Amino acid sequence: MYKNITKPLLISKELKQKIDFICKFASVKYELIPGSIISITDTNIGYVRPHILKVKGNDYLIFENSDIVFKNGYNEKIRLIDLETELKSID
Repeated sequence: MYKNITKPLLISKELKQKIDFICKFASVKYELIPGSIISITDTNIGYVRPHILKVKGNDYLIFENSDIVFKNGYNEKIRLIDLETELKSID
């Protein structure tokens, strides 16, 4: 039987600061959930679960060292520098 092994990813200080500043300027309350690396034993299958920024019922998927943020899955993407405008526009 296969077993999942999960290792947490640390959120860099720089990324935490960026998210904090963006959310403060947008005047929104948020929750930042650290991502993880999930490996399945006895296989070569692995998955990186991104950091998740939760704001007003929306999930923003954020990867370290990327300037792209995915909204509510991987179909809609925005640039990190446009995140403040996005957060201000949601009700």
